[in-house]
Amino acid sequence: MKAIAVYYGAAMGNEAIYKNATIKLAKWLVKNDYALVYGGGKFGLMGVLAKTVLQNGGTVYGVLPQELAERGTALESATNLEVVENMSIRKRRMIELSDACIALPGGPGTLEEISEAFSWARIGDNNNPCVLYNVADYYRPLEKMYDEMTAKGFLTKADREKLLFSESLTKIGQFIDGYVPPKIREY
Repeated sequence: MKAIAVYYGAAMGNEAIYKNATIKLAKWLVKNDYALVYGGGKFGLMGVLAKTVLQNGGTVYGVLPQELAERGTALESATNLEVVENMSIRKRRMIELSDACIALPGGPGTLEEISEAFSWARIGDNNNPCVLYNVADYYRPLEKMYDEMTAKGFLTKADREKLLFSESLTKIGQFIDGYVPPKIREY
């Protein structure tokens, strides 16, 4: 079974569309035989996604930093819950366990995790496709920023094409299925 690392927060957001999209993604993962790899928590969209995957017969791998486990955030019903020393180890472990990375709308941590996964892909440390699930155009400003990076010569066009912004799970699935990692940068 393949697995997808999903990044998102322990908050719910202030519009129902984010919860609805999370449930839709959970059902899509199960329907397409993807296990969920996620941050291991039970709160916010994080909890909604993991619990929905489990309720629909899917597999959930949680990777939770020790400090958050000690605060009682763990989803104990996950298929497998791995408690690791810190966030840096968690991020590496999530990539190791997965075949793709998707970011739902979230806060600074979500943005940091998907940005790092994409950055690592560009230097050869992550072969996973990276996707921003662009629910209700949430990531439109970031998409424009990546386009600006490309226009100003800080990101190659070829590498820019390796990062997908989409609200369509069909397009996301096609992107994952057809993904070829970026050529490793040469200096």
